[in-house]
Amino acid sequence: QEQLVESGGGLVQAGGSLRLSCVLSVYKLSFSRYNMAWFRQAPGKERDFVAAVSWRDTTYYADSVKDRFTISRDNAKTAVYLQMNSLKSEDTAVYYCAADRSMRMVIRRTSDDYDYWGQGTQVTVSS
Repeated sequence: QEQLVESGGGLVQAGGSLRLSCVLSVYKLSFSRYNMAWFRQAPGKERDFVAAVSWRDTTYYADSVKDRFTISRDNAKTAVYLQMNSLKSEDTAVYYCAADRSMRMVIRRTSDDYDYWGQGTQVTVSS
């Protein structure tokens, strides 16, 4: 069973930055074939898509984070990152890393399409 471990969450003031990391315990060849994504869930709300990077290194973003967040991957380290800049109070949520092993050519934005999940890391933005 693959394991995803997130880190990098914390408390930051509005306008600040954070970088989330997620390491997947899997063979490098396997990781290179996974689509990877970040989702987030605020209290009392559904889990929402934030960003994804395909196994072909194409990136996708929710409109709410476009031009502020950057997703990237390092296949050699079996890791995916989320650089978050210009943070807003509405970015406050638990952020989850997710892996899709299907090698889909089109990124999915629903949580049901992902096979493995991390435990989540809290991001709190104070206004």
